[in-house]
Amino acid sequence: MKLTIKDLHKLISQAGLKVTPQRSSILRSIIVLDNHPTAEQIIGYIHKESPSISTGTVYNVLDTMEAHSLIRKVKTEKGIMRYEAIKERHHHLYCTECDFIEDYTNQELDLLIESYFKNNTIDNFVIDNITLQINGKFIKHKSNTANK
Repeated sequence: MKLTIKDLHKLISQAGLKVTPQRSSILRSIIVLDNHPTAEQIIGYIHKESPSISTGTVYNVLDTMEAHSLIRKVKTEKGIMRYEAIKERHHHLYCTECDFIEDYTNQELDLLIESYFKNNTIDNFVIDNITLQINGKFIKHKSNTANK
């Protein structure tokens, strides 16, 4: 996802947040790092350009952006929290061997899930969103295993 600074500022504003250099830098890093980076990877990337942004600030900004639905947390089977910029509806293919996460989009699957829960409600529960994480192993490992 190639975004300009103006695009980043617009996304932050549309989420109901004040545009700050820290928020812009952190959102940009998530998008640039692409494959669901960890907080540590985000911090490492940011410190190359803005070493004055503290670790605590990064974690606070991540929590704020997640609370405003600007980013989403993705937890791996290894218990590691990763982040992604919210984009079109998708699910995740998670390789338990190499820790790679790939976005998976399938409209037929989405319709099947929606239809199922339309006809099979859960008592005392309102579904806001369903995102599947499909765990397995890639037959040919992804060359990008930087997110281990």
